Amino acid sequence: MVWRRGAHRPEEQDHAPLGAAWTRPSAPRDQRTASTYIFGAICPKDGKGAALVLPACNTEAMNLHLAEIATEVAPGKHAILLLDQAGWHLSSRLIVPPNITILPLPAKCPELNPQENVWQFMRDNWLSNRVFKSYEDIVDHCCFAWNRLIDQPWRIIFIGMRDWAYRF
Repeated sequence: MVWRRGAHRPEEQDHAPLGAAWTRPSAPRDQRTASTYIFGAICPKDGKGAALVLPACNTEAMNLHLAEIATEVAPGKHAILLLDQAGWHLSSRLIVPPNITILPLPAKCPELNPQENVWQFMRDNWLSNRVFKSYEDIVDHCCFAWNRLIDQPWRIIFIGMRDWAYRF
């Protein structure tokens, strides 16, 4: 069973491409700076996922996420977790559960990680153009978005399947 893992930071952004003129944003913009991280992983073969919404993106958070993924792996099965080479993904302090093997993807190749497509889908459908009232509101909205995704296993399969990942 191959799982894909990534982290996404929902936040407000206001930037224009290099050389483009500034225009008034077409969506509400909050000037505060609260943010959080969604640590998420999907198993496209089974249409499942595991996620945590955490205040920091570091090795400790990654250890919590690995433990959460391990609970979703079926008994007697082993998961291969594809991930990029972020520092907290490959830290020597990482505690990898016995039912998970980490397989780092090549550096600077986000297109190989289907989890990036999950983040884009969630931004496009549930996480963009929002002004949050508080940090708790951000966390609640992230949980709502992830739970909507998990309630649609066919969408996880569609977004996450990569033929090359199942040829081995």
